[in-house]
Amino acid sequence: MHMKRMYMPTLREVPAEAELNSHQLLLRAGMVRKLVSGVYSFLPLGYRVFKKVEQIVREEMDAIEGQEVLMSAIQPKELWEKSGRWEKFGPEMFRLNDRNNREYCLGPTHEEIFTDLVANEIKSYKQLPLNLYQIQTKYRDERRPRFGLIRAREFVMKDAYTFDRDEAGMLESYKIMWEAYSKVFERCGLKFKVVLGDAGAMGDADSHEFIALSEHGESVIAYCDACDFAATDEKAEVLYEVKAEANEEAMEKVTTPDVKSIEDLQDFFNLSGDHFAKMVIYKAGEEVVAALVPGDRELNEIKLINALGIAEHELFIADEQMVKAATGCDVGFAGPIGLAKDVRLLVDSRVAKMKNLIVGGNEPDIHIKNVNYGRDFEGEIIDDLLMVVPGDKCPTCGAALKTDVGTEVGNIFQLCTKYSEPLGLNFLDENGKSQPVWMGSHGIGISRTMQAVIEQYADENGIKWPLSVAPYHAVVTIVNTKDALQSEVGEQIYKTLKKMGVEVALDDRKERAGVKFNDAELIGFPIRVTAGRGVKDGKVEFVLRENGKKIEIGVDEVADHVQKYFDEKGFAL
Repeated sequence: MHMKRMYMPTLREVPAEAELNSHQLLLRAGMVRKLVSGVYSFLPLGYRVFKKVEQIVREEMDAIEGQEVLMSAIQPKELWEKSGRWEKFGPEMFRLNDRNNREYCLGPTHEEIFTDLVANEIKSYKQLPLNLYQIQTKYRDERRPRFGLIRAREFVMKDAYTFDRDEAGMLESYKIMWEAYSKVFERCGLKFKVVLGDAGAMGDADSHEFIALSEHGESVIAYCDACDFAATDEKAEVLYEVKAEANEEAMEKVTTPDVKSIEDLQDFFNLSGDHFAKMVIYKAGEEVVAALVPGDRELNEIKLINALGIAEHELFIADEQMVKAATGCDVGFAGPIGLAKDVRLLVDSRVAKMKNLIVGGNEPDIHIKNVNYGRDFEGEIIDDLLMVVPGDKCPTCGAALKTDVGTEVGNIFQLCTKYSEPLGLNFLDENGKSQPVWMGSHGIGISRTMQAVIEQYADENGIKWPLSVAPYHAVVTIVNTKDALQSEVGEQIYKTLKKMGVEVALDDRKERAGVKFNDAELIGFPIRVTAGRGVKDGKVEFVLRENGKKIEIGVDEVADHVQKYFDEKGFAL
């Protein structure tokens, strides 16, 4: 491609709207442009990367005998009502009506649609197992779109659905998909971890997430170096040791003027946070809920949501008026004793074992010390409502956990019969008996993966694409297009590389050399060959973007150096 004809509006300034470095580089390198919040257009360079990620995914899905289909993005309300998710999915769902007032949604995911498709065709166990997938645009009305393609309202996903005759078959399909996903992300050059995730509104049993590691990811994971345990912070089980206290002492009210936070309370009482219990009040669906956890730990809202059996969008932090109605006092002094009768109290199991706690007194400027569960208050005990922190014990082997951050680029769910039973997806077994099909749902974010690669492969000058997903493998830069020899040599190298099968761009723009070099680094071409003053002596500059190393080589050596680099990377031409 001749760059003088290329549409590549690069930017020198960092866009104010972009928070992550990868988002900034997508915009600066002319890969994407924002249409409205959470909605992006792919420009030529970005779309080339996008298509390469998509093709890697397609090849690995085909390798495990997945069959590609394309389903409609417009989905009828009736199918979602059958699965019970029309209301549960909540405000993230884009909903619309046709001219006859029939209700639809723009697909945020496709479990119902694939289940309905197969339910109309599958009749016998002989037709199973089955693996269908698509690569298609999804729509979710995110409350706060952010981080570019990472948390968008319109995005492209590969979603696959596996259909098996029993649980063993579903688990085998799950394993096969796990291995295929690992190959996808390895081919994209990503460093990633596979972690236990929360199934949320999608699954019905285990689920795992593929997390591309980065310094600024939106997902937090906990993992153990001593064993293979890894989970999202939403899912990780917390082992919290309770200090033993011999005797329950008499309750005592203490005046604590303007002392509201745990930090202030620790200073006031000169005690560590594990001597306190803190309470958070929520509006959960139609009821008011209070959650009580140890004072030195944070409440895990996903665990609370799962304990309540509600959807994520149904949980809101209570406002001041609601807190006052539940406790009789202002925010900062709420406690478990004397709550309004209609308030549902959920207690982390460790709080129920702690002795002589200090809690809010439900009176202005009052806390109560020596409070004990069972004697002074009661509630619904929940095994674990805590957020994991580094140093917590691994629930598998007991070693200290570590945490890291990253971006979720893929997930696999065990659906069991969650969708097949309500949507009538059954088959006849060998004995002629009707059985529900066991399903799995498996997604890869194509656009997310593209940005995750940038997050891992970039420096202060721009992107450093791996060969597998680079928009072009190489760029040949003509320093001075007015110099006939430089132009001739540049064209010659360009044609030689094209003939080899290298995807190459020729920078023949009438721009200053500095602009061309800066754009080459910003865009991230893995290889740069520069035809400058040295061409009169038969020399060009050869640069690898990954390390910036520059060497001078003969014009007739370019092909060999390019081939060597491809061979070193295990990338066939």
